[in-house]
This record gives sequence, C-alpha cells and structure tokens, in this order.
Amino acid sequence: MQTLSYEHIQASLKSQPLFEAKTWQLSPQAWPLTQAQVTELQEIGSACLEYHQALEVLYTRSVAGKNLLRNKPLVAPWVAEYLDRGKPKDLIDHARDSRNRGLIPSVLRPDLLLTDEGFVMTELDSVPGGIGLTAYLNRLYSASGEKILGDDDRMIKQFHSSLAALRPDIANPLIALIVSDEAATYRPEMEWLANQLQILGKRVFCMGPKDIFPLGGALFYDSGGNPEKIDILYRFFELFDLANIKIAKYIFEAWHNSEICIAPPMRAFQEEKLGFALFHHHQLKEYWSEVLTARAFQKLSTLIPHSWVIDPAPLPPGAVLDGPKVAGRMLGNWGELALASQKERDLIIKISGFHETAWGARSVILGSDCSSKEWQAGVLNAIELAHENLHVLQVYKKPKRVGHPVYKVLDDGSVSLAQVDGRLRLCPYYFVEAGKAQLSGALATFCPPDKKIIHGMQDAALLPCRIIA
Repeated sequence: MQTLSYEHIQASLKSQPLFEAKTWQLSPQAWPLTQAQVTELQEIGSACLEYHQALEVLYTRSVAGKNLLRNKPLVAPWVAEYLDRGKPKDLIDHARDSRNRGLIPSVLRPDLLLTDEGFVMTELDSVPGGIGLTAYLNRLYSASGEKILGDDDRMIKQFHSSLAALRPDIANPLIALIVSDEAATYRPEMEWLANQLQILGKRVFCMGPKDIFPLGGALFYDSGGNPEKIDILYRFFELFDLANIKIAKYIFEAWHNSEICIAPPMRAFQEEKLGFALFHHHQLKEYWSEVLTARAFQKLSTLIPHSWVIDPAPLPPGAVLDGPKVAGRMLGNWGELALASQKERDLIIKISGFHETAWGARSVILGSDCSSKEWQAGVLNAIELAHENLHVLQVYKKPKRVGHPVYKVLDDGSVSLAQVDGRLRLCPYYFVEAGKAQLSGALATFCPPDKKIIHGMQDAALLPCRIIA
C-alpha cells in the first residue's frame, strides 16, 4: 500500500476546493473499518430506511386519527402536533398531500459515534453535506492502493441513480442541485459533484435559487440563452430557509403541476430530531415493535440513545415525567432538570428542527461539559421556546479514544507524522433506490480527544474509509 504524502494531499485539495474557506487536518491513511463493521453499516442503512418508513406511517395515522396498533386501541394525535409545531400551514399541507405518500429522502446519513459499546446514532440527516467531499476523498485515497469503501466512484453514480429513479419516464432527466445562500459553504463540493456527472453524460447542474425561473407552470434555468426545463430539483437547503428563497412559491407550483420531483421531499416531519424521542416514547413502544422488522427494531434500540421531548405542558398533581432523575427522584416538571448535578448531566439538549440553529451542533448543550449557569439557561431556553420550537433531551454516549496517524505541521514549517489519540464520528451515506438503502461510502471525522461534541472543525481530520481484513 502506497502512503499518501502530506504534499500530495494538500496539493490535491488546493487544486479542487470542496468547502468554502474550510481547512482540516490531513492523514496518509483512510479510516480502517473491519468487514464486520461494514456489514453492520449495511444493516444500519436498512434500519434507517425502515425508521423513515415507519415514521411516515406514524405521522399520517396521527394526522388522520387512526389507530396505531393491530389489536389494541392507540390513537396519538399529539405526535402530529409535535412534528408540525412551528411550521407554516402551507408546508404542513404540502407534507400531508397524498401525492407525497411514500416519499422519503433519497440520501440518508446517520451520525454515528464509536463508543466502548459500539456505534451510537445521535442524528439521522436527510439533507447532508459531504457527499461531494467524500466522493472526492474516496477517489484520492483509492489511488494509494487502499480498498476504499465506495471505490469506483460509487458515491457519484449512486447519488445520480437515486435521483434519476424519481423520473423513470425520462431517460436522462435534467437534475438541478439547488444550493441556497445560507448553505454556500457546501456549494464547491456540489459543483464538483455536478461536473463529475456531466463528464459521465448526465444532465446535472449546480445552481442557486436565483438561477431558476418559472415558465408555464414549470421551472427552467438559462443554459447559454436557451431555457431548459428542470425535471428533478435536489434541494440543498433546510426547510426553515424557504422564507429566504424567492422562488419558493414557484417550486411548490411546479410540483403541484407534476412538472418537477423534489428530493428530499419537503416534508418537515422527516427532518425533526424528536423522531428519536418518539422511538423511545413509552406510549409508542408497541407501535415501533409492530411496524419494524425484528432486526431493525433491535438495531435501532441499540443505536439510538434514550431521548425525550422537552414539553412543558402541565401535569396533574402527583404525576411525573418519563425522563431522567434528579437527586434520585423523577421529575414533576422540566424546570426541575435545571437543578441536576454535574454527575447527573451526561445529557444533551438540542433544538429539534426547523430553525437556523438546528444543524452543525449550533444548538447543542452538553450538560457535563458546561457550568451550572449555562445548563440552567439551556433548560429554561428549551422550556420558553417549546410553544414554537421543541427541544430534545438525549443521553450522552461518550466516544472512546482511538488512534490514527495524522500529519502535524511544526512551527518551522516542516511536517511530521504522528500516531495520535482522538475520538471518531462516522457518517455513512446511503442512497435510496428501489426500496433499498445502498451504502456508498462513509466520511470519518477524527477529532482531538478533548472535543466532547464531534463535528467538522479545523483541528479534526476528515477521512474516507478503507476496508481491512
């Protein structure tokens, strides 16, 4: 196996910037995964797909007031109320439209932490960044002779085929990758991805919302003075950004006219973090065990940390919350959570979704890593905002320390290679097609050991994954 030099990796990334104004640490080796871990990742993808399918059934039955169980009465209108809270009516109506029935995101990317007990899934992203970056890194590290997960440009090809499958009536549909100004950091990687697909003869173009326009109830873009009709719109923007996208009303109109397909679907309930809290909700346990296969239910039960919705609705006298304990006692209201000691605060608070702080760890508060004052402010903030934006409380699972070689740039400008300790977040990418979630690659984020919340950062290494014996 040929080792990739620092100079080669740096020159490759400099020649093809993939994130706007972002840098990270470099390593000569992709992250190693055993065949057993790869098999587990494939099982996780199938479980994530089943989760999304079950979440849709849960939501639609809740909206309709239908029973959730086969042989017992269980109606849960509060589920839809939770998932719709704070959303504009037109977006809710769109999500409930029967023509959206059965549609789930084309790309699934869970955030997996490697702990002493194995993988833990903290979130499941359906509008993920990193697709182009991971595909580029797969290609770069494949040149070293490593057996890369997602080699042979699988990420690029399956990204396209999962989208093109939305329009089987068109041999080579025109796909517009729409990147909003708010998501501009990711535009370079989406442009690279579109260019690679154009080389393969695919009609895929990366553009901003201002580059498309309505015509005759459809959407078009200007291709060198010739309007070309868009068949599939891949939205790289969060739904809370819709208010900032001037063309939004025409996107809805073109969809309503059956002129375009949209991926991922504009169904806000599919992008709420509180779905994990619904999975663990004591009233819904039988629902999940009935609707999921036994394998998926067991896998998700192991993967998803226990989570709760911070809902400050008053309880009857004597009632207690289904939640963590404080000073050995069950909570009578969520305000009592503010009094938890540091030992009791191995907990994370984060906003559920449909908010500008709902991505990139912006809203995350780790109780064991902050002061009592900060924790109390976080609890009170979650309670105060609950009427509009619900927050989720989740048990924190600490990633274990692992080692990997990383290049270090010394003060004199020279470069050394060192085996360093850190913590790992693994983001596998699954492309949904023909009812299956295809594992096509994975991005490893290797952070210094003092980082409690792992995400892309300047002092982390971003790596593709290789398969070892």
